[in-house]
Amino acid sequence: MLNAVSRPLVRVVDRYLPDPFVFVLVLTLIAALAAILTQGTTPLEVVEIWGDGFWSLLSFSMQMLLVLVTGYMMASTPLVRGLLARLAGLAKGASGAILLVSLVSLAASWINWGFGLVVGALFAKELARAVKVDYRLLVASAYSGFIVWHGGLAGSVPLSIATEGHPFADQIGVVPTGETIFSAYNLVIVIALFIAVPLINRAMMPKSGEEVFVDPELLKETPREKPASPTPAEWIENSPLLSVLIGIGGLAWVASHFAAGGGLSLNVINFLFLTLAILLHGTPRNLLDALTEAVKGGAGIVIQFPFYAGIMAIMVDSGLAASISEGLIGFASAATLPFWTFLSAGVVNFFVPSGGGQWAVQAPVILPAAEALGTDAARAAMAVAWGDAWTNMVQPFWALPILGIAGLRAKDIMGFCIVHLVLSGAIIALGLSFL
Repeated sequence: MLNAVSRPLVRVVDRYLPDPFVFVLVLTLIAALAAILTQGTTPLEVVEIWGDGFWSLLSFSMQMLLVLVTGYMMASTPLVRGLLARLAGLAKGASGAILLVSLVSLAASWINWGFGLVVGALFAKELARAVKVDYRLLVASAYSGFIVWHGGLAGSVPLSIATEGHPFADQIGVVPTGETIFSAYNLVIVIALFIAVPLINRAMMPKSGEEVFVDPELLKETPREKPASPTPAEWIENSPLLSVLIGIGGLAWVASHFAAGGGLSLNVINFLFLTLAILLHGTPRNLLDALTEAVKGGAGIVIQFPFYAGIMAIMVDSGLAASISEGLIGFASAATLPFWTFLSAGVVNFFVPSGGGQWAVQAPVILPAAEALGTDAARAAMAVAWGDAWTNMVQPFWALPILGIAGLRAKDIMGFCIVHLVLSGAIIALGLSFL
């Protein structure tokens, strides 16, 4: 049944969904027009807000690019690639490949979203070399595992409110992860998605006899040739000595950081992954070769993040984000606030595709409402987190890294992702509302 639904969606999306860069340009105009029509902001004010906010995410953009780059370099080390190749050998046919890539991506994304995206893409390519399977569905299955990231160990909202001195500590105090990431309702949602997502992907497989999309050119890898008689410079590049010394120093800093009571952050995660990549690649030349491949998938991040920063500025400074949130939760009760918060977060995520940025926008509205209605603040916060993760399924922004590695376009996978949007949304909404 899902195959009958997903195939027409794939054809429609392939015909009408533009490149993600065009998508962000359209969203910019929609946000600007909405601010003018609903908030009383003048066109000149909108342009000034947009321009002033355009470069406000440069630091975050670099962090996101490094998440992709360090995640790719880590995932492409001989150790990880060997493990993925052995796992690919376990797939018995197309059905096994779809189930396996879904589970691996879910597990990796729950640990760390950047690692999950990269591992999922690389594993999809590895499976496609071993098994004849629809490559678009395989990559879509890898991306579908991303749905659990904000309920996992690297969730920006639960980690933020678990940190001393967070921006809303005066309102809700420090909320331990036992009340968010490791709460019973959140774990049930995660487990339900671990079961449902692979089965949904399997149900979308083409029927016997239907055309299967496989492009051999996307799966080729160019072997690196070592120089016959290396120059002194080439000898240094291919020596493990520098990598070992720098890698040991990096691990020593990480150990010192945690020993001193430091916690996880994007910078710490990037530093750790870079350090491990340096060590596991063995030589500077191997690392640089992996870097060359990694940055190809980062082009979309480089050009699109400033536009999303401009959209975020329009949403926040014009009051549009607050109006959207207030409009959706204005008729909520204590029991239904998590549900309406989840929906509002899903809408806002199209315009503010950053978990941390979205929390900054919605928390000033959600937390007072939760306090007034008597709703648990931790559950309300997780409703924002899951809303952000939910509509990522059809937000091309976060698909850019996996698409860059896989060599596909957003339109190639979005038809499948729409099915996940509907079904995963139902699972998450039920979990937040009734567990």
